[in-house]
Amino acid sequence: MTRIFAGPWAAQILADFGAEVVKVEHPKGGDDVRRMGFPQKDAEGRETGDTSSFLAMNRGKRSVALDIATPEGQADLRALASKADVFIENFKAGGLARYGLDYASLAEVNPRLIYCSITGFGQDGPYAALPGYDPIFQAMSGLLSVTGNPDGAPGAGPALVGYSVSDINAGFYATIAILAALHHRDTVSGKGQHIDLALLDAQVAAHSHIAMNYMVSGKMPVRAGTASQINTPWQSFDTADRPLMVAVGNDRQFAQFCTVLGLPEVPADPRFATNRQRMAHKPELLPLLQQALLARTAGEWVELLNAAGISSGPLNDFGAAVQDPQLRHRGMWQEMPHPRAGTMPFVANPVRFSDTPVEYGRAPPQLGEHTREVLEDWLGAGAAAEP
Repeated sequence: MTRIFAGPWAAQILADFGAEVVKVEHPKGGDDVRRMGFPQKDAEGRETGDTSSFLAMNRGKRSVALDIATPEGQADLRALASKADVFIENFKAGGLARYGLDYASLAEVNPRLIYCSITGFGQDGPYAALPGYDPIFQAMSGLLSVTGNPDGAPGAGPALVGYSVSDINAGFYATIAILAALHHRDTVSGKGQHIDLALLDAQVAAHSHIAMNYMVSGKMPVRAGTASQINTPWQSFDTADRPLMVAVGNDRQFAQFCTVLGLPEVPADPRFATNRQRMAHKPELLPLLQQALLARTAGEWVELLNAAGISSGPLNDFGAAVQDPQLRHRGMWQEMPHPRAGTMPFVANPVRFSDTPVEYGRAPPQLGEHTREVLEDWLGAGAAAEP
């Protein structure tokens, strides 16, 4: 019973891994993300009624349309939950209790149920009842304070991460938590449990080393554009034709980097000999590197730097990423049959299992497409009624 991104993302990952996933939606309109994003079109250019955002989050699922405001809808959902391993919802904190669909109620009919609640701020605390979307969590978590061009630079100011990172991070944490809870149930306790996951918490946790930098040092992280907060050189540079991202991980690599650039004397300068010194003297170092990098194209530098063991890469847009030979070799761009469009492109799951490869067997469903089918499959003949 999830909508928008975080919950559907977690459920789609589980579907990719082989779970049978039933997406329960309201009969009128369903998941709001069905109306977000760009319209999908078939080979003749006709819109199919699906959107890019819905397609990105909902493969591998069957859709059941139930109105939980009705006794019949509540009864059907409780019956489905009694057969399920996992129940995921992202209603407001406590919102499902009035329908008898909260964890305590469903645990009575299925003590083995893993019940995962995904909300903006969690099930308790002063913000628990507040609504929220990804930009709010990017702002409140501190992410915007470290994302964007630094003060004094052209275009200075916070920049929103270019995708719904708070939702996606929360979806990852939800997947991990569900799998851990299932393992504990099946190997230790024999019982289900409630998972309380907040998008704000998940985004704060995802700050990882950046948050720890502040907690250890008391030094406030800053917006640094493409640059690292802790290493240098570790940022994009202009070249003869387009920007190039360079990541130098240690002092030995810095010496090799400078040799490739034709600056063999630079690593011997005490100001640049160690990473700590380089960080302290970035205003003197970076112009030297930038001037040298203007001598060749990004492609030429990538070839030279890769040969020297220095990590680098072009700043691709999505068109270039789709054509990247490594991503194409890894099968990250896939197509699957789609009943209304003919075929549907999608981004593959990145996990590679040696014995149980991910399979993509079901296109994102139409609203309520499988209501009768699922109710009959799960609850038996005669259980299904018209939604």
